[in-house]
Amino acid sequence: MRPPAVPAIDRVLFTEAQVHARVKEVAAQISEHYRNGNLKLIGVLKGSVFFLTALARELDIPVKVDFLAISSFSNHSGAPGVVRIAKDLDDSIEGEDVLLVEDIVDTGFTARYLLQTLAGRGPNSIALCTLLDRKPRRIVSLNVAFTCFEIPDRFVIGCGLDYKQLYRNLGYIAVMQP
Repeated sequence: MRPPAVPAIDRVLFTEAQVHARVKEVAAQISEHYRNGNLKLIGVLKGSVFFLTALARELDIPVKVDFLAISSFSNHSGAPGVVRIAKDLDDSIEGEDVLLVEDIVDTGFTARYLLQTLAGRGPNSIALCTLLDRKPRRIVSLNVAFTCFEIPDRFVIGCGLDYKQLYRNLGYIAVMQP
């Protein structure tokens, strides 16, 4: 039995240079916003690892880092499923300024769930930062404090986003062929 064919890249949406420049700009905004705070970046595994690392390297303020992982269960009808935390934070966020870091915000259900869950743990503040915001698919109202790029409703890979666990390591963001 042969493995399934991997779809080819349709086009590059943002080059590696564009990604790096935009991450640097957003990091400057975050550094300024949290200059007098106690910032903790919380990455959502696995996709956010590449973006969170690039972002953290560009911050010019002290920062802590933690991770969580989620699992989603769907009824396969296309409706959003149930989200649960599969790997929780290692440390408390009580009294800290928390920035939830996502690779992509889509419907908003997962981000909203995580923001509400983390807000219940007593942080000083909580906000959302994403590499990509796919607003055409948004179902719930959500405040994204820091966004690198808005994208169309297309399947994208690179900078942490994958196709069957492949292509996360690309330094650029590409649209897959339909």
